[in-house]
Amino acid sequence: MKKKIAVLTGAGVSAESGISTFRDNGGLWDKYDVNDVASIEGWYRNRKLVLDFYNIRREELEKVRPNGAHLAIAGLEKDYDVSVITQNVDNLHEKAGSTRVLHLHGELTKVRPEYGIYDETYSEKEVIDVGYGKVFLGDKAPNGSQLRPHIVFFGEAVPNIGKAVNIVEAADILLIVGTSLQVYPAAGLYRYAGNSTPIYIIDPKDVPVHDRRITHIRDVATSGMEKFKKILGI
Repeated sequence: MKKKIAVLTGAGVSAESGISTFRDNGGLWDKYDVNDVASIEGWYRNRKLVLDFYNIRREELEKVRPNGAHLAIAGLEKDYDVSVITQNVDNLHEKAGSTRVLHLHGELTKVRPEYGIYDETYSEKEVIDVGYGKVFLGDKAPNGSQLRPHIVFFGEAVPNIGKAVNIVEAADILLIVGTSLQVYPAAGLYRYAGNSTPIYIIDPKDVPVHDRRITHIRDVATSGMEKFKKILGI
């Protein structure tokens, strides 16, 4: 039976593919106010602005390709039972060939009906894959409501966090790639790893956690993954 690896990824794993991060200098937060384009309040304040923002991001995503880190994570499936938990809304893990990907914060290429503010009663059956197409104000879901990005906005619950906890609890190895471990609840997922489960963090910067289980590979995602593979002996 293959050992289980849970892989938690953040913006850093996609940065080398050319996708802007929110937090770094020159990132998206320098160009947009997060409260306007990534919060539930912003959505109800100006739906058109939010739809336009994600239309642009979808158009950009179509041109982006997975980098070596995405490919290396997908390649782990040859020797391990791998589950990817990503905070990213892009589809680069899927493009790279990863077969089990759990999106914590939604998916850029999908939309769903809007409901009342703070009402997250949508069904997965209502989620529509629009690929890289555009969605406009007035575009309706089958139930007659406005279509909205299938994104977990700030101010909304993270529906898949329970599934993520289960994956981490069952893992023999936890690998964390390209996340600052500052966005909760995802930042606390490592705490659910077993007491004897080794945790590897690939990030060029200091990480704000101290745990005897953690080995910090201080590198960017692509070259850090090569170091991780050497540790595994593959």
